[in-house]
Amino acid sequence: MGTTTGKKNRKAGGIKMKRIVFIIVAVLLAYGCATAPTEKKIEHGVVFYPPIPEKPKLQFLLSIRSEEDIGGKLTTSFEEFLTGTTKSFRSIGRSWDIGSSKGKVYVLDRDLLKVVIIDLVEKKFDLLRDKRLGRLNEPAGIWITEDDFKYVTDKKRKQVVVFGKNNEFIKAYGDKNLFDKPLDVAVYGNSVYVIDFNKHQLFVLDKDTGKHVKTIGGGGVEEGLFYKPTHVVVDHAGNIFVDDAFNFRVQKFDPDGKFIKSYGSLGDTLGSFARPKGLDTDREGNLYVVDTAFQNVQIFDEEDGQLLLFFGGAGSGPGNMHLPAGIHLDYHNVDYFKQYADKDFQLKYLVYVGNLLGPKGFNVYGFGEWIGPPLSEGQNTGKGQVNDQKRAE
Repeated sequence: MGTTTGKKNRKAGGIKMKRIVFIIVAVLLAYGCATAPTEKKIEHGVVFYPPIPEKPKLQFLLSIRSEEDIGGKLTTSFEEFLTGTTKSFRSIGRSWDIGSSKGKVYVLDRDLLKVVIIDLVEKKFDLLRDKRLGRLNEPAGIWITEDDFKYVTDKKRKQVVVFGKNNEFIKAYGDKNLFDKPLDVAVYGNSVYVIDFNKHQLFVLDKDTGKHVKTIGGGGVEEGLFYKPTHVVVDHAGNIFVDDAFNFRVQKFDPDGKFIKSYGSLGDTLGSFARPKGLDTDREGNLYVVDTAFQNVQIFDEEDGQLLLFFGGAGSGPGNMHLPAGIHLDYHNVDYFKQYADKDFQLKYLVYVGNLLGPKGFNVYGFGEWIGPPLSEGQNTGKGQVNDQKRAE
């Protein structure tokens, strides 16, 4: 009797122990699945533009929406309760315009109506603390100078608001009679360029005094005139590029404001536009243009204006875009993103593209050079095209 009872007790104890072990293992597995960091290169694969076997010029690296995407720690509400800290925001909402300085990326968020500061060194997000005379009401465009001064257009204030290296308010350009709907700003030398959507004009201001120096453009379809322009950028040589959005083209002017040439026209073929938005140039003068309708970026040659390459496209996959708007080329912060690049792809600069919809925040691409062995079919999962007549060598 005692022996039978002992066997039953040992059997019951063994079953109980197995259950305990099973529960512990299940909890550990669940915890591991919930918290283990994912390696992004493995997660999204390698996406090149143009696709292999063409020699790639661009690689999609990652999308950034929260601190966790740049290696920061995602703070939970419980941790905030315990530490007594509170975050004013947890992620980027709608990325409209983007700029950068060494160690930092600045994103103009249309949901927050704020400038989000991404600190790549500390792996943290923060907000530009605009207040009092520097308070932003409806920011629309941003330009960051080499010395880390921030120029922000504000549609509601009808001004350009300037912040210094330490994000302190410096000054504001424009009275209520000069601008009607300033959407974007660029700075070169001692000139500040402000595009006005409603006045169909580009205003040139003196950076030191804020005095209105001259006006380029005016309403119309002829060369040198605009209809509902949205963005402006100045290249390394002082040439001015204006997104003449409702004329479905980008116009280029020399530093004196003289028309040089235009890029694109209305259409649904390569090299044409349906809804052009943000633009930027590389150090060779090649032009990058976002098209919100096509949901891609087209790159045009500096010399003859021919299409070199396009990348992106609609969808939820890696490298795809969700209603893209702003674009910015960053030569300062390549080192922070080398970990995401293929070992045989040498990065030269970064390309940021903002998304107004979807969960991606903004996409980061790397422009560079393939330094690995010869390429063959079947090595790439990405998408992209290149002009058959002239490639981006």
